[in-house]
This record gives sequence, structure tokens and C-alpha cells, in this order.
Amino acid sequence: MISWRKHYKRGLLAITLLLTTTASVHAQDGDPKNGEKLFKAQCAACHALDKQMVGPALGGVVERLKTEQNLDIDWLRSWIKDNEALRASGDKYANEVYEKFNKTPMTPFPNLSDKDIDDILAYTTNPPAPEPAAAAEGGASQADTIAALEEARKQSDNSKILLISLGFIAALLLWLLLRLRQLVKLSQSQELAELDQTRIHSIGDFYSKYKLVGQGLLGLLALFAFYGVWNWTMDIGVYKGYKPEQPIYFSHKIHAGDNKIDCQLCHSSAKYGKVSEIPSMNVCMNCHRNISEYNGAYLEPGKDKAFYDGEIQKIYAATGWDPESQSYKNKPQPVEWVRIHNMPDFVYFNHAQHVVAGEQAILNSHNKKNPNDQIDVVCKACHGQVDTMNVVSMANDFTMGWCIECHRTTEVDMNNGYNKEYFQNLHDKLKKQYPKSEGKITVDAIGGLECGKCHY
Repeated sequence: MISWRKHYKRGLLAITLLLTTTASVHAQDGDPKNGEKLFKAQCAACHALDKQMVGPALGGVVERLKTEQNLDIDWLRSWIKDNEALRASGDKYANEVYEKFNKTPMTPFPNLSDKDIDDILAYTTNPPAPEPAAAAEGGASQADTIAALEEARKQSDNSKILLISLGFIAALLLWLLLRLRQLVKLSQSQELAELDQTRIHSIGDFYSKYKLVGQGLLGLLALFAFYGVWNWTMDIGVYKGYKPEQPIYFSHKIHAGDNKIDCQLCHSSAKYGKVSEIPSMNVCMNCHRNISEYNGAYLEPGKDKAFYDGEIQKIYAATGWDPESQSYKNKPQPVEWVRIHNMPDFVYFNHAQHVVAGEQAILNSHNKKNPNDQIDVVCKACHGQVDTMNVVSMANDFTMGWCIECHRTTEVDMNNGYNKEYFQNLHDKLKKQYPKSEGKITVDAIGGLECGKCHY
């Protein structure tokens, strides 16, 4: 009888242990390596293992749910495949999670099989160790050792070359010293004293002897000085190539180039307004609310992932965004951007007039004049290939002459609906006025060179 009770207690203990470890056994049955691939493809946009993003941190989620909520892996499968249905069934914890994360529903994944989910959970429970980095580090260490030995050998060779050079210089100095002694003795001779009487001893003597040559050189020097001053005055206010450092690093190559973000998504007023404004930080947060770290393949030379992640954190600090609570709970800080393109106050320039009315004419003219620098967006005609710039710089002179030359060479499309109707009575007059144009009318022919167009 005693033996039966002992075996009964052992059986109960085994059943209890089995029930409490069911979730971990399921997680261990999965393939963490496959789970890592699935996690990065399906989950990494909103979740991380070690920190909260849009959703909670998922490291050890299986054990955590078992301990805190007494929920097993079947609940996780139901939540991942269709969390909306799970909430609709009245599941208490499913609705608590929904409320806690600002009522943001998680994307359902009905396409994931139970095996796929087990693999993902196995990855969150036991993330696989990185690929054998030790061997790579060892190889790198061996390579470093070889490089260090090679560098030491080069330094030894350099030391020998330096000693030989110093010896040569010492010999040269000794030879010069001997020659100087000979010259001193020679200077004391009678013949040299007589010869010295015929030599020029001052600048005044030299100028008197070569007066005409001196005046010619002075005139030439004055001419070069005037030319230099003239060029300097012509460069006043011209800042081509200017690219100041901004308080938050923003790479147009990553955003407009790699990610193909349209210019007017951020600079929205360029199309229908006079000024192309600097985007507000709320525009940045439209994307970066859910992008808290940089996972792109491109890294600018000298910068790493940690640098880009730090710049994203500056956006959060400027807007007062708290990524932990997913809310604007902190005090926002203004960003002091450094302006790059800035027309003088006496110049009138309307972006809409060029981006909308002159878009096709500017594109055609630029691509015709620059066959090796074709553009697909009208903005690039003035601002250059911005989608290739890590730091935006001023691509052109933006001088009055530069604008006038553009007006003189950009052909107006006289066949579009507006121009055809508005200038219908001027066509013949323009053809007579510009006979060499062969019917092609440029911007200057329709008032593009009138002072009042650009100056108040």
C-alpha cells in the first residue's frame, strides 16, 4: 500500500512537470535558425527580442506567458494567426494586450503553419549563436599579425634609408663648408676687388639700369591684381558646392535614392507654392514612428549602423516621441536647420511656376543640352542629382547670368493647351521677330528677360 502511494505521488509530480514545461518543449522542437529567418522577414518591422518597438519585446515570450498568464503555445498560435478572432472570442489577455498597445491591431499571419510558428518561438526562446565569428576573428588576428610584421619590416627599411640620407646630407654640408672657405680666400684677392666695383650693390642701382623692364613688370603685376580683384567680386554671393553640416544627419541618397521617396512627399509646397519649405519633423515621424533603427544595406564610408540609429534618436528627441510608450510624452525641441539655397530679398522666384508650368519644357531642355546628365525629375535641373548626395550641396551658381542663360535656351511648348490659346495672336509676330528660331520660341521671347519678372 505504501509503495502504491509512493508511485502515485511520483506520477502526479511527473504530470505537473510535464504540464509546466509543455510550452518550452514545443519551443525546443522548433528550428531556431529557420525561426530567425522567419522572424526577420515577418516580425522584425514591429518587434525586437530585447526591446519594445511598435509591439512588445519577444525574447523569452513563451516562458513569460506561461509564468505570468499560464498560457501555452496554442494561445500564441491563435494570436499570431488571427488575433482579431481571438479578441472577438472574448479572450481576456488578448484584449488586454490590444488596449495596452494603443489599440493597434497586429497583422494576422494565417499563412504561417504551426511548424513555422514553432520555429519562430524557438528563436525567441533560444536565439542561435552568431556564425562562427571566433574563427573569423582568429583569421583576422592572424592577418593583423602578418600585417604588423610587414609594417615593422617597412619601418626598418625606412630607418636605413633615413640614416643613409642623413649621412649624405652631412657629407654635402661638409663639402659646402670647404667651398665657402675657398670663396672667402678668393674674395680677399685683388682681382675680385676690382671686379666687385662693376657689380650692382642696391635695388636703386638695379632699377636705374633696368628701368623700362621694371616699369613693364609693375604694369603686368597691376593687371594681374586687377584681374584677381575682378574675379573675387564676381564670386561674391556665389556658393556653388556649399554643403553645411546639419544638426540631424539626413542622407538624400538613402531616402530619395535607395528608397525612391518622391521629392514632393517631403517638400510638398514646391509644386503649388512660391517656396519649397523645409519639412516639419512630423513629416519625418510619418515613417520613423515605426522605423527606430537603420537596417539598410548601404553604409556611407566612415559611418556605421550605430551612427544612423543615433540620428533617428535625435528625431525622437526633437518631436518628444517616447518609443517605449509609443506616444508623444516628452517636450519637443526645435531643430535649427542650416539653410543651403537662399535667394536675395530683391529676387522673386516662384517654385510652382517652374515645377508645374515649366516642368516638361525644363526637362526637355536640360536633357537635350546634357546628354550625359539626364534627369527624370524637374527639381534636379537646378538642384542636381540630389538622389545621389549623402549631404546636399548647392549644385549650380544660381547667379543672374545662370538664370538668364536658362531662359534664353529653354524652348517653350507652344502647342500645349494653355500656350496655344494664350499666345495664338503672338505666334506670327514672334516668328518674324525671331526668324532664326525656325518656329521654336524660347522663354526670353515671351518676357523671360523682363526685369520685372524677377525683381520687384
